[in-house]
Amino acid sequence: MTVQSSPTRNHAALRRAVVALLLACSLTVGAVACSKNKGGTSASPGASASPSPSPTSSFEKQKFAKTRFVANAGLAAGATYQWIVKPYKAGTFKKGAQGRKTALVKAGLAGVFTYNRLKAAVRNAQGDPALSKALAPLSSGIESLKDLGTKLRKGEAGTGDVDQFQNVINNVKDAGKKNGAEVKDQVPSASQLGG
Repeated sequence: MTVQSSPTRNHAALRRAVVALLLACSLTVGAVACSKNKGGTSASPGASASPSPSPTSSFEKQKFAKTRFVANAGLAAGATYQWIVKPYKAGTFKKGAQGRKTALVKAGLAGVFTYNRLKAAVRNAQGDPALSKALAPLSSGIESLKDLGTKLRKGEAGTGDVDQFQNVINNVKDAGKKNGAEVKDQVPSASQLGG
């Protein structure tokens, strides 16, 4: 037995389809109107062209720059002390020491982590003119840490290498303190070191 559809059902289905089509078109037009145009400016007059929230005044930019600097430099300082300086002073890096291999791997990771966080801290400091100027002379010291992580991991680092890490960290901390961005050690977790 075949059921015939009535003209009333066909009209109701057609109306629903037309309403759905009109609704889809109006949503599309609304979305296009709210988005940026090809020139990169916003369609609404008071909207910001920046895709993420950003500080509006130069004071706020400097404050955020210092905050980020303190966070990154603090992580670098914490990693250096916890996984490089402290085990070195305890003699854990010496041949035959218990836990030497693990300590060396962590020290290697900490060395790379410290270098990366210090580079990020320098980039953050560029938002504050005084802090940026204070860190400029330290860039060569920070750059000298680049390959020391590998040297630590291989067990080839000596007192001079460990002292170099400590000196660079102390210089960065001093520069921050003199410019209103006091850095305190923040020990990163082992998972943060790895990546």
